Amino acid sequence: MTQVTPQLARKAWGSLETMHVVAFFAPEVQAAYDAMGVRGARAGYFAARASALGPVGPAPVVATFYVFAPSLVERVVPRVWGAAPPERWAAARVDGVRTALHGALGEPDVTEALELARQACAGLTAAGRPLYAAWASAAEPDEPLLQLWHAGLLLREHRGDGHVSALLAAGLDPVEALVTGGLATNSTEFVRTTRGWTDEEWAAGVQRCRDRGLVDDGGLTDAGTRLRREVEETTDALATDGWAHLGAEGTQRLVELLGPLRRRMFDSGLLPDWIRARS
Repeated sequence: MTQVTPQLARKAWGSLETMHVVAFFAPEVQAAYDAMGVRGARAGYFAARASALGPVGPAPVVATFYVFAPSLVERVVPRVWGAAPPERWAAARVDGVRTALHGALGEPDVTEALELARQACAGLTAAGRPLYAAWASAAEPDEPLLQLWHAGLLLREHRGDGHVSALLAAGLDPVEALVTGGLATNSTEFVRTTRGWTDEEWAAGVQRCRDRGLVDDGGLTDAGTRLRREVEETTDALATDGWAHLGAEGTQRLVELLGPLRRRMFDSGLLPDWIRARS
């Protein structure tokens, strides 16, 4: 039987990720958050993504989200639970995603893709994956396109938990991870302006990367490029379980089925260009 390689697993994740990340960029999702009445940068993002954990304090969000400034999380998280319980924030995200996905994709038949994605999810395990574990117990949305998005959510959070492990193994603290990752994916401006670190904290992180020989005035050094490649390779290796459960043939078939949807998502203009390169 043909083995699922980390490269194929990454390709399959990237195909589903194109649909899942609409939750982070679509104005329809932000509008659903705004209707909850909480002001503050990333308030809806924190509330909806952390909602599966329950009405937790800032510390578990800092730990599981990793690259966000604790000061930002500490300002926002208590206020979002004061405005509405976690299940309402989760529902708001689904409502916004529903509008955005149907606007971009119409009413596609995702029956076969959904069955394959569910098989991949059935192979995921929770040990060492706190954010995935929380979402694995959440109910699916009530229609196939949203159920496919939900499968992407599970595979994404499982992979994300593994990515945090890879960053820790590489000795990259949150700001160092952002500095090197931003340079590696051409997303520096986005991560610099959305993760909540002060100018002083960011500059200190850049200096630590310089001291380690990871960056210079030209961007990533050879050592920095190697380290980021190792981080991604470790992340890929830690994210193969679900795809191995699905099998190479099923995984490749899912990539093929999602290809037209992926192209339409990028054609919609909802996603930044750097997402294409990352996924």
